[in-house]
Amino acid sequence: MNDLLTTLQNTPFATAIREGDTLFPWIESLHVLALAIVVGTISIVDMRLIGLASHRKSVRRLFRDVLPITWSAFAFAAATGFLLFSSRAVKYASLWEFQAKIVLLVLAGLNMAYFHLVTFRSVHSWDELAETPAAAKAAGAVSLCLWIAIVICGRLVGFAL
Repeated sequence: MNDLLTTLQNTPFATAIREGDTLFPWIESLHVLALAIVVGTISIVDMRLIGLASHRKSVRRLFRDVLPITWSAFAFAAATGFLLFSSRAVKYASLWEFQAKIVLLVLAGLNMAYFHLVTFRSVHSWDELAETPAAAKAAGAVSLCLWIAIVICGRLVGFAL
């Protein structure tokens, strides 16, 4: 694994990011902006599921309106995150903060998958209700907590370098 990470960080684009004066901060700024959009749009959905906001909007309509933005921003955040990671892949991979961020991202994905594959199947019965079922509230609360933890771990990565 270490050889693969070393090869990645020695690629021309990773070297340019690492050794350039402005490339890393520009990519990092775009990464943070994309992440803010991801967390902001996910928070809108989570707050609806928890029952704290958007009571007048159906869950399906909210998903239809917000999730395309979320997925676009997530793809951009992942791409810029990969570029940042590539600049010091060996170092990042060794940080517990980075490892925790990746584990939390996987858990957020699993939470979302479970919600969509199980809980969301019955959305027709609670779509327009202000009060969502306990499973939907739990999914929203878990998601919100995971994304807050992801942001914290991401910020800690910056302090660890």
